[in-house]
Amino acid sequence: MKFAQRTRGMVRAMAVALSLALPVMLTIASSADARIGGGGSMGSRGTRTFSAPPSTSTAPSAAQPFNRTITQPGSPGMAAPAAGAAKGGFFNRPGMGMLGGLAAGFLGAGLLGMLFGGGMFSGLGGLSSIIGLVLQIGLIIIVVRLAMSWWQRRNAATASPAYASTAAGPGAAPSPHNSFGSGFGFGANTAASAPLEIGPADYEAFERLLSEIQAAWSNEDVGKLHELATPEMVSYFTADLAENKANNDINKVSDVKLLQGDLAEAWREGDTDYASVAMRFSLVDKTLERGTNRLVNGSETPIEATEVWTFARRRGSDWELSAIQQTQAS
Repeated sequence: MKFAQRTRGMVRAMAVALSLALPVMLTIASSADARIGGGGSMGSRGTRTFSAPPSTSTAPSAAQPFNRTITQPGSPGMAAPAAGAAKGGFFNRPGMGMLGGLAAGFLGAGLLGMLFGGGMFSGLGGLSSIIGLVLQIGLIIIVVRLAMSWWQRRNAATASPAYASTAAGPGAAPSPHNSFGSGFGFGANTAASAPLEIGPADYEAFERLLSEIQAAWSNEDVGKLHELATPEMVSYFTADLAENKANNDINKVSDVKLLQGDLAEAWREGDTDYASVAMRFSLVDKTLERGTNRLVNGSETPIEATEVWTFARRRGSDWELSAIQQTQAS
């Protein structure tokens, strides 16, 4: 009886604590998720959409996977699942086709002969026959291996190199550059030799886009967002702005300042360049009631956020925002 009463008392205490904590948690969550992107991860990173960008000194925690993206696993250009390599054995290799089947057939025929009393190759008997059997097996193995090597070389020679440029590693370490003394810096994340070099002008463009995109979002200027981001990202922003209007809210972001940033990786896919950049920045994030400007969430006190922004640029064009990913620390 005492145990039951004690248990009921603990349950009541937990219920009271949760009821008090839930409004605070919802307020914190809604405040944190008010800024552009809703505090989520969205967009595409080309063929690396489903690969996390390398960690950096700015964002040492792993970037979160996308919860909104138009890129589908297995779409053209995406890497094939690694699990397929684990299937099969000696005679079941990619590209073997008919040769693998013939080799397996020869071996299966020999095993059947042994099961039915005829030996590996029926009609063999005595020591000399055993030696001959070993020689025949060795000869078959040599022939099969030569055929496999020839088939693999043939497939490699005819394979299309359409995505050869996407296999290159992360971008090279760019020239040292600090934006306004506290912006982009460079650690040991960048590789020594890179297919795509990111220079000071690029970092200035990234910092400018950070501020201009936040301003366009705050002004609900969809036309400007089309100039600064990819159509995919604009579609997400437009949907979020529509949801704010349905809730009679307007999100105002101001005083955006880049505090620290560094390059996670940079690469080229065909005519498109990509650069994923970790950025820690401060901003004033407020949600107001539309029409009355009554404060709904947020405050005038600046908050900090750490996100990984991916920018894309077609040859001869300007950089555009292609993706936003949250980090565990944001």
